[in-house]
Amino acid sequence: MSIRLNNISKSYGKVKAVQAISFEVNQGEIFGLIGPDGAGKTTLFRILTTLLLPDIGDAQVDGKDVVKDYKAIRNHVGYMPGRFSLYQDLSVEENLDFFATIFGTSIEANYELIEDIYTQIEPFKKRRAGDLSGGMKQKLALSCALIHKPNVLFLDEPTTGVDPVSRKEFWEMLKRLQAKGITILVSTPYMDEAALCDRIALIQEGKILEIDTPHNIAARFPLHLYNIAAADTYRLIQDLKAYTQAHSVFPFGKWVHYADKRSDFDPVDLRNYLEKKNHKNIVIERTAPSIEDTFMELAQHE
Repeated sequence: MSIRLNNISKSYGKVKAVQAISFEVNQGEIFGLIGPDGAGKTTLFRILTTLLLPDIGDAQVDGKDVVKDYKAIRNHVGYMPGRFSLYQDLSVEENLDFFATIFGTSIEANYELIEDIYTQIEPFKKRRAGDLSGGMKQKLALSCALIHKPNVLFLDEPTTGVDPVSRKEFWEMLKRLQAKGITILVSTPYMDEAALCDRIALIQEGKILEIDTPHNIAARFPLHLYNIAAADTYRLIQDLKAYTQAHSVFPFGKWVHYADKRSDFDPVDLRNYLEKKNHKNIVIERTAPSIEDTFMELAQHE
C-alpha cells in the first residue's frame, strides 16, 4: 500500500477542512481526489507531504508515518502544488539543477525518468520560468517533482488554467509514469479527468462521498437520466425545477440533465408539461449518467 489515511481531520479555527478521512492508494495506481475548490483536497495533500499536521488521525506514505518519518517521506515523494511555485527568475535549466542538487542528485542521473517530458521544454532551457506558457510551466514543475526519482507523486490540481491540448498531453505523461511503477495521487475539479484515474474519491466540504472506479461511481446514479433542451434554456431550467415529479435538474453543457422521481417515468408527460409552458424546439432523450451526475446526487443528499 503506497498511501494510507486513517480518520484524518483538520480544522482552521471553526472551519472543518477535512473530517474523518480514510482511504488507501495501491502501489502503481493513479488515484484521483475529485471535488470543487474548498472541498479539502489541498489540506489533505499538505498533510500527506508532511507540510501540515493533522488534528486527529494518522497517515502513511510509502510505508512511513507522515509525522514521525517526515524527513524520509520528503526524500521519497514528489509534490507539484496547484499554484506554480518554482523560481520565476531562474531559467528552466537552473530550476531543474537546483531541485536536483537539493536531493543530492543530478539531471543526468535520473534523465531517463523525465526525458519524454523535458525534451519538450529543452529548447527553452535558457528561458526564465516566469516567461513560460502555462503548459510549459506545468511540464517544468512535473520535471522538478520527478528529478529525484520519487516512489509516490502528489499532483494538486496540476491542469487548472491549462489549455485542453496541454491537459491531454499531461495525462498521457502520467500514464507513462504509472507504467514505470510510480504511484500517483492527483486532485482535480475536472470530471473528465476523473475518468482517467484507476480509482477516485469524491470529496465535498471535507468529507468523502464515495470511493470506487470511475465506471462504478457513474453507474451508481439511482434513476433514469435524460438530456433535455429547448429554445430558452434559462426558462427551461426554472420550469423543470417547478415540475412536481422532478428529482434533480442541472445544466450540463448544451443540455439540461433531468431525473424524475418515478421509476415508470414517461417522457410524453414531461413534453406535454413543457409545451403547456410554451417551450419551443423541445428535445428529450435518454442519456447515460456521468461521474458528475453521481457527484451532484451525492452532494445534494449530503
